[in-house]
Amino acid sequence: MAVAYELFSNRGVRDVGVDELVRRAGVAKATFYRHFRSKDDLVLAFLARRDQVWTTDEIIARAKARGGTPAEQLLAIFDVFDEWFHRADFEACSFINILLEMGSAHPLGRASIGYLERIRAHVRGLGEEAGLSDAEGFARSWHILMKGSIVSAAEGDTAAATRGRVMAEWLIEHHRHTEAASPGR
Repeated sequence: MAVAYELFSNRGVRDVGVDELVRRAGVAKATFYRHFRSKDDLVLAFLARRDQVWTTDEIIARAKARGGTPAEQLLAIFDVFDEWFHRADFEACSFINILLEMGSAHPLGRASIGYLERIRAHVRGLGEEAGLSDAEGFARSWHILMKGSIVSAAEGDTAAATRGRVMAEWLIEHHRHTEAASPGR
């Protein structure tokens, strides 16, 4: 799993073959297939690990530790992103990468969509705790800012999180002042 985590995080799915995985992990191919029926099964295990290690333990936990209120915790996501974007090992978002690489109809693309929905659920929960209107619409808009800042950072814009945070402040204010009865915003 450690080798798969490193390779899939940095290079995606199609660029990494089973032969390289078993060679780098120092295991026999038969051992690999005893644990995983296919490379796709290993990628699914990687995605689950990535969700726990990166999304839950890193991004969400660090953002919650930095903010005293749900709104501050939401904004802190971009502070955590800013540190991530400046790291030499910044590898962008594996869920976005695999979704784009494999497509939404592929089982790995569908799994990536599911993990992106989990991220949005974290955001929606914080939006609800903050008392923001239309928590679902808020979370979808917020997630666009998150994904957009990650893609911009991958393009080389290391200030993308700072720019995203400014727009995020506007989005919070909008959802504080919008009537809860106005769906779809």
